[in-house]
Amino acid sequence: MTKANKPNPRNRASTSRNTSSETNSSSTPKRTTPYNPAMAKAKALPIHLEHLIRLLPDVLRFDAPADMTVSKYFKENSQLGNRDRALIAESTFAVLRRKLELAQYAQSGNGPLFRRLALLGMMLSLSEGGLGTANRLESALADLAFVAHPGEVEWLQRFVSYPRDSLTEQVSANLPEWLWLELETQIGTKARKLLADALLKPASLDCRINTLKAKREDVLAQLNELGGRYQSVPTPYSELGFRMLGKPALQNLQNFKDGMFEVQDEGSQLLSMLLAPKRGEMVVDFCAGAGGKTLAMGALMKSMGRLYAFDISARRLARLKPRVAKSGLSNVHPVWIDSENDAKVKRLSGKIDRVLVDAPCSGLGTLRRNPDLKWRQTLESVSELQAKQYSILCSAAKLLKVGGRLVYATCSLLEQENQTIVNEFLKNHPHFELLDPKEVLRGDFPVIDDMPVGASADNSWWQLWPSKHETDGFFAAILTKKSALISEKTPPHEEKQDNE
Repeated sequence: MTKANKPNPRNRASTSRNTSSETNSSSTPKRTTPYNPAMAKAKALPIHLEHLIRLLPDVLRFDAPADMTVSKYFKENSQLGNRDRALIAESTFAVLRRKLELAQYAQSGNGPLFRRLALLGMMLSLSEGGLGTANRLESALADLAFVAHPGEVEWLQRFVSYPRDSLTEQVSANLPEWLWLELETQIGTKARKLLADALLKPASLDCRINTLKAKREDVLAQLNELGGRYQSVPTPYSELGFRMLGKPALQNLQNFKDGMFEVQDEGSQLLSMLLAPKRGEMVVDFCAGAGGKTLAMGALMKSMGRLYAFDISARRLARLKPRVAKSGLSNVHPVWIDSENDAKVKRLSGKIDRVLVDAPCSGLGTLRRNPDLKWRQTLESVSELQAKQYSILCSAAKLLKVGGRLVYATCSLLEQENQTIVNEFLKNHPHFELLDPKEVLRGDFPVIDDMPVGASADNSWWQLWPSKHETDGFFAAILTKKSALISEKTPPHEEKQDNE
């Protein structure tokens, strides 16, 4: 099913080309500073700033998802190398994460506004994005030695030390007013502050081992032998995951080419485990997209049984096929559908053991890696998604056998897309019930303090928070079909949708 409102959460640096880290002298825009041999090993060059100044106005218009705008710019400037792209992309997303704060501070500087924003974004990416000499602002200033003018260096130094408590809470949080107020209502003042702080940090580069082809300890040994940007550690919760401490381009690593691991956020890995698919079962990934969770579930099934990957986008499914081939899975069957009510879906009614519904949503749980979403989404756009989310859940539920498991999930932080949808579904589908993660996730699922990761002593929902788990934000409800269809009530908004 469509992910139009949830851009691809993969790490930006992973899309970089494997060319020289020094930009070709014939690239555009032209260098405005004479070449200095000492620049060859510099972390930042004037050419990076010039590209960023050109890119930021397009990104900040919010005419399209930021990752698409950045990718389009890189295609138009194909001479840029891996490190060039990584620095420019991370600097762009640093500006988006802290747009309110940086725009306010930029008013105090001199020179063109987008140059000021670009300098601030580069300093943040060099200090926080794993691209600089060290993870601190002071070292980032040294990395900018060939970029900033003396007056700009002094201005950047003042940014390092200026008191952030002089900002209003909302500006310091860098959240739009509607989201700031909504989070206050839903999770309270203290949790909102912790969440806002966590969302300002760049997402880590997490990967998942393909257990059909490799062991985690072997891949970690290979990467750590390379050192530098490839240094990696096991993820805290997922036994299948590891976290890279830098932001290297992966597509030229042989073990990545061979399908030994995939890029996948640790939270997404854990979400795939919620469904607990077994070998030999019939399983559906109802909103497969490009198939990250599909591949994870296929490996959990040991490539046995049948795993359908449904999506309404033929383009996304086309991207899945080479990934399936690389993974070595033989049980994945990509299926294009025209909607959640496609005849291909209806033919499988009552035949499926397990269904994952990773519903299209606002994507607000991915703000560390997709910060433009907080500026592009509104309370109205979130509300508009709810009818589609409910309709998808209802259609997917018809696939399930009695006793089967369905997981409804989003990468949203808001109750409107999560608890509200599931509660409405349960009210109108009495032959389904909500399972408590505290009870059903015992066994192989990761546990912290005798509690399955993501479960809560206070409720029966499963949730991951960037502020608590250092993953993307995820919500899930684990449902089971306890009996054959008894009766179904059609909510008013669904009747209206059908009549239209």
